[in-house]
Amino acid sequence: MSIEHIHQGDTLTQSKDLVAENIEKLKELFPEIVTEGKIDFNVLQDVLGEDIEESDEYYRFTWAGKAQARREAHKPSTGTLRPAKEESVDWDTTGNLYIEGDNLEVLKLLQKSYAGKVKMIYIDPPYNTGKDFVYKDNYKDNLKNYQEQTGQIDAEGNKLSTNSDSDGRYHSNWLNMIYPRLRLARNLLTDDGVIFMSIDDNEVDNLRKTANEVFGENNFIAKIIRNTNSSKNQSLFVSVSHEYCLVYSKSIDNLKLKHSDDKWSVPKNNVEEYIKKVGQLKKEGLSEDLISEELKILTKYPRFLDFTNYWYFDETGLYRKGDLGGVKNGNLEPLYNPLLKKHDNVPPGGYRYSESKLEELVAKNRIHFHTDGSLPTIKRYLLENKGQRPKSIMSDDQRPDYSLLKGFETPFDNPKQMSFMKRIISIMDEDSIVLDFFSGSGTTAHAVLELNADDDGNRKYIQVQLPEPTDEKSEAYKAGYKTIAEIGKERIRRAAKKIANEHPEKINELDLGFKVFKLDSSNIKGWNGNPNNLEDSLFDAVSNIKTDRTEEDVLYEILLKYGLDLTLPIEEKTIEGNKVFNIGFGSLFICLANGITNAVAEGIGAWKEELSPEMCRVIFKDTGFTDVEKTNSVQTLKRFGITEVKSI
Repeated sequence: MSIEHIHQGDTLTQSKDLVAENIEKLKELFPEIVTEGKIDFNVLQDVLGEDIEESDEYYRFTWAGKAQARREAHKPSTGTLRPAKEESVDWDTTGNLYIEGDNLEVLKLLQKSYAGKVKMIYIDPPYNTGKDFVYKDNYKDNLKNYQEQTGQIDAEGNKLSTNSDSDGRYHSNWLNMIYPRLRLARNLLTDDGVIFMSIDDNEVDNLRKTANEVFGENNFIAKIIRNTNSSKNQSLFVSVSHEYCLVYSKSIDNLKLKHSDDKWSVPKNNVEEYIKKVGQLKKEGLSEDLISEELKILTKYPRFLDFTNYWYFDETGLYRKGDLGGVKNGNLEPLYNPLLKKHDNVPPGGYRYSESKLEELVAKNRIHFHTDGSLPTIKRYLLENKGQRPKSIMSDDQRPDYSLLKGFETPFDNPKQMSFMKRIISIMDEDSIVLDFFSGSGTTAHAVLELNADDDGNRKYIQVQLPEPTDEKSEAYKAGYKTIAEIGKERIRRAAKKIANEHPEKINELDLGFKVFKLDSSNIKGWNGNPNNLEDSLFDAVSNIKTDRTEEDVLYEILLKYGLDLTLPIEEKTIEGNKVFNIGFGSLFICLANGITNAVAEGIGAWKEELSPEMCRVIFKDTGFTDVEKTNSVQTLKRFGITEVKSI
């Protein structure tokens, strides 16, 4: 057995090739369309028959540049993600990721490792307001364009981010930005996964049409209207005080199947604050009747709409009245009213509960009796009904929480509120991966951490943010935060410390760390970003590895291109003076050192025997050993049952 060489044309050197993968699926479905390895489109048209649209006039959504944007979504990335341990927290144990880079390229790089693994995506993309527009792609060379964007000027010093509303392609530019990102994001969702997308009036219609195409119109769930109570958007005619959040599933059928007996539920808005208000009214010495009248007024405000009818209380807590009747052929036995010392009238159709059940409810003080002749009602306690179906209109306190960012102002005009983020994330499973690829100030990550602390969940987050420079006049810049990504990372660090201080008993259970990765060009010299120029060997000489790159840099590029989770446990061991990485408890061993001998292979084999993985692969650097040592190493590994050995 010889070592298989990984060449520059192999899948290891670039992100997932979605076009090639889809072509293979097409060939499996319709083998008759394949002619000498190519797709015969005419035969495909014959096979599809009436399902081909041939009319000149039909319903479609298009814009200038759409075809190119579609192609871009399928073009592999030749970049990589480099680890930044010095900026990370709990690197060896955390399952959270913070990635700096253009999210288009990052989403491409995540296609192999995280396809079908993300339960929820939340994005708050840049609104198309005619102001600065950061994500302006140059599809010819995205990596180079990204490096220019981080400086916000091009080679001639011209600003890249302007998207003025006087631009003839004002909407097209925005659509060309969002379209390929949504295409790539969909691939990352689990079959029952969901995406939430915040947007304002400028692009809400275009975003919905785009999402209908990407996710399928039948997978639309809701258009949430968020009452922001904000006056910053005042116009000449109407003060706009709301935004939208579009919600789509990857597969509505899978989502319905999963939740057939377990409907979506979120906490009622501001429930703790409402209960606290009642406590304040009690301390003021108000009577029960006066408190009920105050609550009726309070629930007219948007913040407390969820508590309409929760106007009454007893020693158990707040409650609303529920109907005891409203049925046919119910219990016709009258119920004794202790306040009036007589039986109440029986509801039309009778009581919905049996006589014995009513007696039990009376004994537990679960029946609200009246003195005005009204029918008795059942008490529905708020403490038993803190949850509810998510509503299509949501009201949040829009005052940004700057307590974590004291000392400088966040440069965000409208950071998303924790209450909103925690509410929508709480819908998902407690072990979900949550992705935000416009992460901004890091609210999504913060919400995940707080939710885990609240309910002992094990949610993980992936944050992606362009290291967009902060305004030199801002307090953040003056405080030393030169990019928005730096602000986001610091916000998460402070949030983690605050949670740790508030929950010291959970400090060993909560994952409060994150691994930082940064988008960069490949670790291989001569990698020019053109996937069509792949004729040279990937690592045919030591000098092909860039001199400023480490073994860890190359290690994580291998994990990405192999489709392995970036948070897999990695153990290091020095064998015969050479560093060996053990990934995933022995599923993969990597040694990128020079001077490799057969003794290293012996050490890897013995390590593998200790762990006893079902499947094991080994990767060496081809120039790390002589031909003789290479041959001996292969035979040694084979003796330990390791037959998949590759060199790069």
